[in-house]
Amino acid sequence: MDEPERVRLEVADGIARVELARPDARNALDLPMCRQLRAAFEEIDAADDVRVVLVSARGPVFCAGADLKERTGKDAAWVRRRRVAAFAAYAAIEQCRVPVVALVQGAVVGSGGEITLAADFAIAAEGTVFRFPEPHWGTVGATQRLQRVIGKRRAKELLFTNRPLDAAEAAGLGIVTRVVPSGELATAGDETAAAIAKAPPLAISLTKRAVDLGAETDLDRGIRIELAAIEQCLADGGWREGVARFAAGNGEEK
Repeated sequence: MDEPERVRLEVADGIARVELARPDARNALDLPMCRQLRAAFEEIDAADDVRVVLVSARGPVFCAGADLKERTGKDAAWVRRRRVAAFAAYAAIEQCRVPVVALVQGAVVGSGGEITLAADFAIAAEGTVFRFPEPHWGTVGATQRLQRVIGKRRAKELLFTNRPLDAAEAAGLGIVTRVVPSGELATAGDETAAAIAKAPPLAISLTKRAVDLGAETDLDRGIRIELAAIEQCLADGGWREGVARFAAGNGEEK
């Protein structure tokens, strides 16, 4: 039996668009959505023509968290498998070889925050509100990515209190990098994707990898990671095109 569609994937002009497509349930994350998110990013990783990914949601709400209704009547083993499926979906987003940009609006709750934090960065519409209510739902979640972005003490405060976080405060903490008027979110996403897509793809993918691996180690080892990435760029030869474009613009980006 086919699963109901929860995630839509479209690729055009080097840009992959992944859309959470369950607006009737406020895009709450259920097991089919977990599986389809992972499958979408596996497909993206296997494609040679994708330069950047935009993750968005249909309707006024980005993601209202996990769908707790699907757990009714289930045993602990099922819930455990469901959580593992969610972790696999977040990991697929985070480990994507090309940049992933989340475009968020409305309520971003629990699992919605995990998706946002798994992306390389996020742009929020004005009026977006984040909450990390897992302990208040009697479970545990958002304990790892959140603290790595905003710090341990701030993460504890948000998790312990379930305090709502508006877009401006989320930007101040680094959960999102920009806040735009609500009617301009899609345009901001398109412009950001176009800016990324015009850069040499190998340089972008190696930059992403170097930043991610460097964050896991000390500066000395991080420099070695960057030097290895530079050597790979030099071996490819594509760097010459970037230098030529820069020179043609008389030292200015066009």
